[in-house]
Amino acid sequence: MKLHHLGVIAMCFFHAAAEAADAQPAGIELKFRDAAVRPQDDLYRYTSGKWLRETTLPADRGRFGAFDEVRDRAELQVRAIIEDLAARRDLPAGSEARKIADLYRSFMDEARIEKLDAQPLRSSFARIDALDSHAGLPALLGSLGLAGVATPFDFDVQQDERNSTRYLLHVAQAGLGLPDRDYYLGSEDELVKVREAYVHHVAAALAMAGEHDADAMAARVMTFETALARLQWTKVELRDPVRRYNKFKRSELASLAPGFDWDSFLAAGGLPLPLIDEVIVTTPSFFSGVIPLVDKAPLPDLKAYLKWQVLREQMPLLSQRFVAADFEFYGKTLRGIPENRPRWKRGVEVVEHALGEAVGKVYVERHFPPTAKARMDALVGNLLAAYRKSIDGLPWMGESTRAGAREKLARLTVKIGYPAKWRDYSSLEIMPDDLSGNVARAQEFAARREISHLGQPVDRDEWHMTPQTVNAYYNPTLNEIVFPAAILQPPFFNFEADDAVNYGGIGAVIGHEISHGFDDKGSQYDADGNLRDWFTPEDHQAFEARTNVLVAQYERYEPVKGYHVNGKLTLGENIADNSGLAISYKAYQLALGGKPAPVIDGLTGPQRLYMGWAQVWRGKARESEAIRLLKIDPHSPMEVRGNAPLVNQPGFYEAFGVKPGDQLYLPPEQRVTIW
Repeated sequence: MKLHHLGVIAMCFFHAAAEAADAQPAGIELKFRDAAVRPQDDLYRYTSGKWLRETTLPADRGRFGAFDEVRDRAELQVRAIIEDLAARRDLPAGSEARKIADLYRSFMDEARIEKLDAQPLRSSFARIDALDSHAGLPALLGSLGLAGVATPFDFDVQQDERNSTRYLLHVAQAGLGLPDRDYYLGSEDELVKVREAYVHHVAAALAMAGEHDADAMAARVMTFETALARLQWTKVELRDPVRRYNKFKRSELASLAPGFDWDSFLAAGGLPLPLIDEVIVTTPSFFSGVIPLVDKAPLPDLKAYLKWQVLREQMPLLSQRFVAADFEFYGKTLRGIPENRPRWKRGVEVVEHALGEAVGKVYVERHFPPTAKARMDALVGNLLAAYRKSIDGLPWMGESTRAGAREKLARLTVKIGYPAKWRDYSSLEIMPDDLSGNVARAQEFAARREISHLGQPVDRDEWHMTPQTVNAYYNPTLNEIVFPAAILQPPFFNFEADDAVNYGGIGAVIGHEISHGFDDKGSQYDADGNLRDWFTPEDHQAFEARTNVLVAQYERYEPVKGYHVNGKLTLGENIADNSGLAISYKAYQLALGGKPAPVIDGLTGPQRLYMGWAQVWRGKARESEAIRLLKIDPHSPMEVRGNAPLVNQPGFYEAFGVKPGDQLYLPPEQRVTIW
């Protein structure tokens, strides 16, 4: 289901507290502070300026920051688990441990992979070559989609957004080899260069795969994908859940896209036709245009496109010449990364994708003590209490909408650490000498598992991240927030630190995820997870007035010259950052229980909280990667997230004595409080 600087001048802004510091450390990495920066002008660089100056981006990264440091620790822990198992020869056949070991061995067996070279492509290429008319295309597209190959449109099984007690099939636009439609249609110099390099890459890769007219094929691919891009909805348009909700009877799909054999497409994709009466078509106008496009495309164009999609999916799994060519474009050209990741890292990623929860079981046993969950439960309790208090006091909200917000918060499910029910991998076949086959079988296993939800009760225990994932999420159709075990590490969550930094770190992350239930998208779902309008018209107007101001605030940021933050694309995450940090501050006050916060390392509690927030977002990115993320990522860049929410936080102004003339000062009437 488809569902990542301390200076002398600043010291005068530290306020003494009535209580002396205890033995707990602040949890702020003081060694990274910048003495030349005032917190009132740039808390992000004040907190981490020395880190930003002295840290060199790892050669295998497009960006690197606090999140990545935590991910690196988790990755090393996972590597140890996988390599411990791979070194053993006594693991029972068919066991999850044996499957983990055999999959990793198949990836690390470079000699065999080199010997096979392009051979794993042959069967898929042969199926494409066998296409002799457009009539056979729907079944071919369905079977390729089941195998994880990109085609012009995708399908998956999700909850029905207007009846969250059941699952429905969803179909959506897809099929591009570049990150977004803007890469095909944009006029910026950087995007033009990427397009030119892409055509050369496609031609070179197809030639390596044995195609004799590779240059002509690459031109066909680019022409076809550009036509797809013109039909696709923008990422901002795709953020609207009401506009995306278009229910059709299966029998009505023919009227949407005449001439396309939907039943053949669905059946070849492994979908049980008797269980598919209704389908959600997320982008109807795309489908109205793409079917005529496909019907009119000459077979050589379609074959070139589909072979490229198969090859693009397979290249990282093939011999070194394919791996190097794939990285040359998708790593160096597109993202500006000088070096590919070490093979072991790529092998760990393959195992994680295929057997993530099997690895997660061992990860939890080794690295997630019960005390971590207990302390998280306390944090979450205070944050929910702060949110309830905030909802009760919102001046812009009427009583009818307030009642809906209270109900939604009361019904919110919180999942911490790991799932209550682990995924069953018993039917997945893994062999130690068949990497491409293993990955294909794992992809089909995952797809068929998702498809098996059709006609079944909604699985409320399912997780969409593994315990070893350094991230968190909110799921609107289940009205739940989920925090995997691996995110509960410094700088997000520090067992040894006092509460302030943890509220600025993991507390704000928790607040962020709760806030997604009330952002511009999440607020359209009710307490049961149904897409239903529970706002009054007046409250809609008040809400939108505030979100429009937030859009304008963020669009002023220009992380790369000529490339501004897209305030509409990032609106949901920006609402969650602003609201999550505000709620975290209120929850910290509740946690103090009326007692004054201690001063630690010369920092008051509120100062530590806001610095805890800022240090979570420290990070650097290469220019090409920064541009790519500005085009596709619904999150604002790291440096923007570190500073932008602060200008709307009354507690920040008080903590650091921010006054008119300071760079992080906004007049009160321009500040935004939503939740």
